[in-house]
Amino acid sequence: MKIFDILTLAFNTVKANKLRTGITVAIIAFGIMALVGINTAIVAMKQKFTESFSAMGANGFIIHFKEFRPRMGDGPRNDVGQEKKGKLKQKNSNINIPITREQAEQFKSRIDFPAKVSISDPGTNDAVVSLGNKKTTPTVRVYGGDENYPELNGYTIAAGRDLSSLDIQTGRNVCIIGSDVSTRFFGANPETPIDKIIRVNNIPYRVIGVLDSKGSTFGRSLDNIIVTSYNNVRQFFNSNSNSTFTIAVKVPEVEMLDAAIGESEGIFRPVRKLSTIEEDNFVIDKSDNIVEMLMRNLSFITVCATVVGAITLLGAAVGLMNIMLVSVTERTKEIGLVKAIGGRQKSVRRQFLYESILISLMGAVLGIILGIIVGNSFSLVLNTGFVMPYEWLFLGIIICFITGLLAGLYPAYKASRLNPIEALRYE
Repeated sequence: MKIFDILTLAFNTVKANKLRTGITVAIIAFGIMALVGINTAIVAMKQKFTESFSAMGANGFIIHFKEFRPRMGDGPRNDVGQEKKGKLKQKNSNINIPITREQAEQFKSRIDFPAKVSISDPGTNDAVVSLGNKKTTPTVRVYGGDENYPELNGYTIAAGRDLSSLDIQTGRNVCIIGSDVSTRFFGANPETPIDKIIRVNNIPYRVIGVLDSKGSTFGRSLDNIIVTSYNNVRQFFNSNSNSTFTIAVKVPEVEMLDAAIGESEGIFRPVRKLSTIEEDNFVIDKSDNIVEMLMRNLSFITVCATVVGAITLLGAAVGLMNIMLVSVTERTKEIGLVKAIGGRQKSVRRQFLYESILISLMGAVLGIILGIIVGNSFSLVLNTGFVMPYEWLFLGIIICFITGLLAGLYPAYKASRLNPIEALRYE
């Protein structure tokens, strides 16, 4: 028989067994959906991470204090444990030391490099903003920054002005509001809020600027914020002496980054009163380092998704082989008739192999469609664009082709080896 005739016969056989074919296709589709769906979501997450951390750009870095988190088992249980704890404390006595305002300001004044520096102090994540009878839920984040804070954190001023040196020095009650806050109280026009008085945790603030919209990350709006000076934040929102400042540095060119990091480390060590033999009690994180770390974590998730999909496909392959063996048994007389009228073993093998591959590819197509829908529903939550992971689409088709081929080999071989006389007599 010609290949086209074998394909037509295989398609008609698959079509005739709708229920059995549908169950097998569904099992394969779920395996491919797991692969394509999770990896589509991961591609969307990577896009969002890249967008979020590209705000400062590849030519920026952040200085923050080194934090020590004890691991499980570090706690003492006896005298030996107490001794270990003492050594652990001595070893890590140079960390968990917050960066103070004075240290951050000293660094900013001492750095002699063509770079922009911003120092900031986190305020609160649960502020309530009110104007007249209107007020927000306690989800507005308040940040204390300086004149460079918006730029180095990826914001632009839509209307009004930035913080001035006088605003910072005096710590007076002026603020820049995010676009969500502005829209809620003043409408779409960013000029309207300028010089208006709002209340943040019932403290009056004069609005001096409005930020352009920056979007959201993982369902959390980046525009539901209030920016004021770090001195003001220390006065009203963060009086805790153990809170720490963060220093952001941005250079004009990527090529200058390593030199800026070296100079920053050389300046900040004396500021932190470190001797030449003491290790750094602060950390310098480049933007690309943070992205790389997150990408490594996402790679681990990709491996887990691949394992889940592979296990599902293995189960589907066993189910497909079982169905093909049942099909061989049901169609024993048909096989005997084909061989009695001159059909060759090769033609019989091809028919069963094509049936197995056809069912598997149908599962691949359905799984890919479901995977794209599931993955892009996640990208809608992240507010990213439509994602199409082409490499996983092609890989899914190839995997299903191989699955169908392997699952159909033994049933096809068994069918082709049937004795035509015995097959015709089979009841």
